[in-house]
Amino acid sequence: MPYIPQTDKDISRVLKAAGASSMEDLLREIPASLRLKGELKIPKGISEQELIMALKALSSRNSTVEDYSSFLGGGAYNHYMPSVVQSLAGRSEFYTSYTPYQPEVSQGTLQAVFEYQTLVCQLTSMDISNASLYDGASAVAEAVLMARRITGRDRVCLSGALHPEYAETVRTYLKGSRDSVTTVPYCAEKGTTLPEAIEASAGADPACLVIQHPNFFGSLEEVEEAAGIMHSRKALLIVAVAEPVSLGLLKPPGELGADIAVGEMQSFGSPLSFGGPYLGFMAVKEAFVRQMPGRLVGETLDSNARRAFCLTFATREQHIRRERATSNICTNHGLSALSAAIHMTSLGKTGLKKLSLLNLSKAEHLKERLKTVAGVSPAFSSPTFNEFAVKIEHNDPDEVLKALLKRRIIGGLSLKRFFPQLSSHILLAATEMNSREEIERFALEVKKARRVPNPA
Repeated sequence: MPYIPQTDKDISRVLKAAGASSMEDLLREIPASLRLKGELKIPKGISEQELIMALKALSSRNSTVEDYSSFLGGGAYNHYMPSVVQSLAGRSEFYTSYTPYQPEVSQGTLQAVFEYQTLVCQLTSMDISNASLYDGASAVAEAVLMARRITGRDRVCLSGALHPEYAETVRTYLKGSRDSVTTVPYCAEKGTTLPEAIEASAGADPACLVIQHPNFFGSLEEVEEAAGIMHSRKALLIVAVAEPVSLGLLKPPGELGADIAVGEMQSFGSPLSFGGPYLGFMAVKEAFVRQMPGRLVGETLDSNARRAFCLTFATREQHIRRERATSNICTNHGLSALSAAIHMTSLGKTGLKKLSLLNLSKAEHLKERLKTVAGVSPAFSSPTFNEFAVKIEHNDPDEVLKALLKRRIIGGLSLKRFFPQLSSHILLAATEMNSREEIERFALEVKKARRVPNPA
């Protein structure tokens, strides 16, 4: 049965409303040179059955994630997503709903967002969380703008071990005031941001320091020392977390002295699918709630004294007031936030701790196996979580990664893309998705891919 979008009656009504006598009359303002002459050069239509067969033939040529062993991290992590996540988040009452402007018709959506905020606060040990931001990079940039508003200062310090794309997003947000961004160099031996480097770079009046924990290299930072340095200057500490699974083991930002905790929630409920969707989170101390960007759902009582939910502290319109707005982010990634909430709830506190330990042990096993490969060594000496950098002597890391890819192994991220001084280095991640057999095979294939120089 052919699909006909408009009947003759529909077309007649449109023409009458437009004051035109025919379609030609309606289109007379479009120059003849711009109008299509004849039929489009596309194949003739086919039946639904033929279409399905053609699409299946095309899809059979694709490789799926399951066909590869992946050791790629750098801010996007391959985790198992329980089937309950898609089962619940895919229900029509969630899947088709829009942003919750009217509480009288959006109690289910508002409660879901409220539960997400609660879980983020529990995960980070912070007082208040918003209803999510677009991704980890924009969350960091929004936190920097927030810190500048709170302190009334301009200068921003960024750890040199912060995700390079997060740092570049901050610089883009600040535009004309890029000179106010100071990069605190990381320690070449440890791969972390040393307190003495922060002292030397911060100066007397910074607005904030952004430090990532675990950092871009997977290394664990000395966050409490950084907090002490910033607070002694009446500045704020922003802690970014790109891998929230780490919070099942590590002390949360709120217990380490963070004033604002931000980061990426992709690890919970969002699959790795061609670059998205991602989910930025932000949690703050209660004193800063009125400077927090984005949406905030609060709990209240309705006229019958029943538990109810509504947007609070700020209306949507406040975020579109140009220079008077705290942010131009006036919505949230509601479906991704719901998926993250379902995933975290399905794990629970005990499950999250077990998952974190599993990720840590997988990465440590991978690290130990690679130490047995000649010419491969850990790049830094600091403790790591489920990600770490290695140096491959006398080899171009891109060539090694290409060789691994031919063996259906996604072998990590070449660091020279972001750090020219790390031209022989690869960033690797291991999660619960990497079996012992995959790790053993990876070490063997790295050994094969290395080109050992001729001693002569």
